[in-house]
Amino acid sequence: MDITSQLALILRGADELLVESELVEKLKSGRPLRIKAGFDPTRPDLHLGHAVLMAKMRQFQQLGHEVVFVVGDFTASIGDPSGKSKTRPALSREEIDAGARSYAEQAFKILDRGKTRIEHNDTWLGGMKFADVVRLAGKYTLARMMERQDFKMRWERGDAISIHELLYPLAQAQDSVHLVADVELGGTDQLFNLMVGRDLMKENGQRPQVVMTTPILEGLTAREEDAPEGGKRIVGDKMSKSLDNYVGLTEPALEQVGKLMSISDPLLWRYVELLGPIVDMSDHAWNKADPRAEKLAFAEGVARAFHGAEEAKKAREAWEKQFTRKERPDEIPEIRIEGSDPVTIVKALVASGLATSNGEARRKLGEGAVKLDGETTIKDDKHVLGTGRHVLKLGRKWAAILV
Repeated sequence: MDITSQLALILRGADELLVESELVEKLKSGRPLRIKAGFDPTRPDLHLGHAVLMAKMRQFQQLGHEVVFVVGDFTASIGDPSGKSKTRPALSREEIDAGARSYAEQAFKILDRGKTRIEHNDTWLGGMKFADVVRLAGKYTLARMMERQDFKMRWERGDAISIHELLYPLAQAQDSVHLVADVELGGTDQLFNLMVGRDLMKENGQRPQVVMTTPILEGLTAREEDAPEGGKRIVGDKMSKSLDNYVGLTEPALEQVGKLMSISDPLLWRYVELLGPIVDMSDHAWNKADPRAEKLAFAEGVARAFHGAEEAKKAREAWEKQFTRKERPDEIPEIRIEGSDPVTIVKALVASGLATSNGEARRKLGEGAVKLDGETTIKDDKHVLGTGRHVLKLGRKWAAILV
């Protein structure tokens, strides 16, 4: 592919590229470029938010470049302060190791296994001596570090900033120095860290990496609102497992479909735009007049990307059976309640997870939202379940209780 065509593909879906002329020069060299992106294993699962960045990594692979997936098993112990209003709690070594093992395997849900180099930054950062860290810190000033927006805001509010947080961008930058990266990819919230990488590479006599950012994928609860400058915009927290607004890459296909069917109609088109390189919908004719049908088609596409066509089709059919035709699902989670005390309907609702508290259970009973064995509406919160198997339905959720 010629340079112009490569650049057009690389820029598609990107947010910012610094510096384009440097990337063109690197591409003209004709050698495969080293593309680096880091992922701190702070949680055990990768999700669709990570997939936006990984889609760009895969595009570089398709162009014949070398992709380095950096598992930040050392930087995770510091905690990336990007976008954080307070110091992140430290993770245990066990948590980090479990996440690191999981990330390395999940990466191949999107990336080409044969063209991906997995590196763990504890390999080079973990062996640094205190003198090495002091020398590294001496290559950047506090004034420049405090130009970072989240640090600046926390300082102005009088919120604590720990010294180790100031070291995080330098640790990430040292990854680029060690790997001699040509390009580093990251979300828009990573721009400061990526630019520190450029500076540190110059300090070490290397050609600075080109920096490319990709948009942040909003979580499932994001909504559309009027923009101050006119028109509409999507607002909401970024996709995050800690906020429970995510779709995991390894979640069962039915869960992926169910979660995606919960998003707002405007958010669907945002997902279609950002996840297009991963979710192949090239044969689908979109009809914006029927967003529910389009949402279901896209949800099946996501499940197909990570579980294959057969599992995706089954998930779609199961979702339609349960929520469109309102039939009882083929598989209902079962919960056994042990003990000699009578099992009231309230206790059963909470134990099954259909209600989060006794108060919510009583409220739903009063609203007539609870059905027993799929038929009988139960309103009496003193109702006792006899010995045996009972099927409860609350809204669109089902559970089987074994007493």
